[in-house]
Amino acid sequence: MLGMTDHAHPFATLTPDFVLDALAALGLMGDGRLMTLNSYENRVYLAHLEPGTPLAEAHPAVVLKFYRPGRWTQAQIEEEHAFARELAAAEVPVVAPLVIDGRTLHRHGDFWFSLTPRRGGRAPELGDADTLAWMGRFLARLHLVGARQAFVHRPALDLRSHGVEPREWLLAHAALPPEAERAWAEVSQDAIDHIAAGADWASSETHFDHPTRPIATLRLHADCHVGNILWTPTEQPGGGPHFVDLDDCRSGPAVQDLWMLLAGERAERQRQLGALLDGYEQVRAFDRRELALIEPLRTLRLIHYSAWLAQRAHDPAFAAAFAGFGTPDYWRGQTALLREQIEAMAEPPLCA
Repeated sequence: MLGMTDHAHPFATLTPDFVLDALAALGLMGDGRLMTLNSYENRVYLAHLEPGTPLAEAHPAVVLKFYRPGRWTQAQIEEEHAFARELAAAEVPVVAPLVIDGRTLHRHGDFWFSLTPRRGGRAPELGDADTLAWMGRFLARLHLVGARQAFVHRPALDLRSHGVEPREWLLAHAALPPEAERAWAEVSQDAIDHIAAGADWASSETHFDHPTRPIATLRLHADCHVGNILWTPTEQPGGGPHFVDLDDCRSGPAVQDLWMLLAGERAERQRQLGALLDGYEQVRAFDRRELALIEPLRTLRLIHYSAWLAQRAHDPAFAAAFAGFGTPDYWRGQTALLREQIEAMAEPPLCA
């Protein structure tokens, strides 16, 4: 969450022995094989279980996820798990955490952690209209469940959480080099003002107000880009797209889970959007007014992501994962992108 820095981050204490000890504390014995999986926000490991160990017959290998300390509260993580299990019960393809001793969230040392079954896949081919339509149906099914009730503990995606607060944090912590700070500060404020002038992003149950009828918000995946989606061959049982976790889930408008799947020039994004919505609307209605939120949401992601990176600059794995962050050239690039976004927000939205 905003406001936390990671000096002397405890992830440095996550040794193989610690991970295997956490597994053993649940009565599960690893056979010694442990693989670090690709993850930066949290730390994730694949562990193989000894034959005869509880769970080993159904799950010969499990994935242990150690949550970044201080990012989410216990209640927020448990709400993520409950959402995942609700989706799985509705046969929406997500990999839900395993229940062990009546719990999905466990504590070992300074870390909260969970276990999930191993599930593989590859990135979906989003240049294919049939794949996009399938993705649309998948997300519509997720949203049908997401609309059943509201989150109690997970935050919302709104102007304050993804624009105002990240900007204030970056400037208050002198995260920008002096030669780039003024230009970025001015353009980021202009972008926020532009968004605020187009919609009422007040802190209330509905964050995307409209003069005649509020745009609905619901529980979302909220970080739905191609890197967070795995696809398995459609000829296999359960083939198609799935999510392996919901770490960033929060509430917001449905279009948040659609726009990050669009790429390329405007005509190409228009075509992709049409295919996505063709699939989506086979399952759930979509409010076309939300299309006007695509560029504001993209703008907010740029501001929020820069703060997210700055708050993790002292993580032991940061330098290798994000080389070049924080340089004057990085911030000049962000300033240019925000200027482009102000222009994009002034254009007519995509239509479908």
